[in-house]
Amino acid sequence: MNIMARNLRQDDQACPVDLFILGSSALLLLIGWVMVTSASSEIAARNFGNPFWYTGRHGLYIFIGLLTGAIALMLPIRVWQRSGWALLLLSFFLLVTVLVPGLGREVNGAVRWLPLGIFNLQGSEFVKLFSVVFFAAYIVNPDNRVNDSFVCFAKPLALISLLLVLLLVQPDFGASVVIITAVIGVLFFSGAPMRFFAPTVLSGSAIVALLVVMKPYRLARILTFTDPWKHPFDGGYQLTQALIAFGRGEWFGLGLGNSVQKLFFLPEAHTDFLFSIIAEELGIVGGFVILAGFSVLVIKTLLLGKRAYQIELPFHGGLATGIGVLFGAQALINLGVNLGLLPTKGLTLPLMSYGGNSLIVSCLLVALLLRIDMEVKHQMKIYPARRNFRDARR
Repeated sequence: MNIMARNLRQDDQACPVDLFILGSSALLLLIGWVMVTSASSEIAARNFGNPFWYTGRHGLYIFIGLLTGAIALMLPIRVWQRSGWALLLLSFFLLVTVLVPGLGREVNGAVRWLPLGIFNLQGSEFVKLFSVVFFAAYIVNPDNRVNDSFVCFAKPLALISLLLVLLLVQPDFGASVVIITAVIGVLFFSGAPMRFFAPTVLSGSAIVALLVVMKPYRLARILTFTDPWKHPFDGGYQLTQALIAFGRGEWFGLGLGNSVQKLFFLPEAHTDFLFSIIAEELGIVGGFVILAGFSVLVIKTLLLGKRAYQIELPFHGGLATGIGVLFGAQALINLGVNLGLLPTKGLTLPLMSYGGNSLIVSCLLVALLLRIDMEVKHQMKIYPARRNFRDARR
């Protein structure tokens, strides 16, 4: 009770929202906009005759993301909790619709987008959020005894597996890995028994290995990334160019706008490989700033989830920890790909890379975290009184 009272006094003097979550997100968003401007200037000038073409669209996506986030910030978290099954059905609808001939748009051999006039909707980005919401809502339902029954534990995983099948048909292997990592994170932090995780992790690992072996291009990526310099003009081209960018940048970088690799050497410089351009222009020091920003965001998010669990807000806790794992997993995979620690995957850097769907969903995730923080702080003010009343009735 003394700890709760001390937290209560601190909350009375605190900002209505978590400044660490808000500040780290805003920092990453702004640095991302600046670096997208730099990384995309040459390709934009070549393709559109305007070096700031991508910059303008990126700014528009940020505006839409902030607007969407503002709306989400006004919605009580219970609205999301009640929408778990509806969002799961919407996820299936998005992933099935994109596979309908004539509706989905194919880019570089992948069918992941639904053309909506001036905007291409990538359903997999929204499915990441919807999956976490569904899982968090599922585990707090008293009828779903995930802590006692392996069947109840496995049911939502089976539903998510169907989503993953649809993602792999597109194909979108990277999004599949992020989603399954996030939902496992929700189950883990909710307190599900460790004995249930062993068969789940083993079977999941076996399926991933099978999927890699079944598709020659996936196996080729695995083999190539172990030594990309053997194939510098073939499968290892992107990674070798990314590593050259890191080598050029050294500690303090070449200076903003002075990247050499963005001069058509490094493909996807403003999307998947934005971090390589950051390292080239801002150096290792700039890279550490980005890493610190994501670390603060993820750690504070997980701590927020822990605090929600402590004051008996399990859905808030599950949603917060799921979002934290979602941010952490996607950022870790993107940084690992840029550094040559993981095989090449088509995943953007959250809050930073160019891409309307990713930016909008990232802003929406941050808004949900801020709303969770607001409701947790409110609950902390009344929790001691509610707990005393409940104890007195006993």
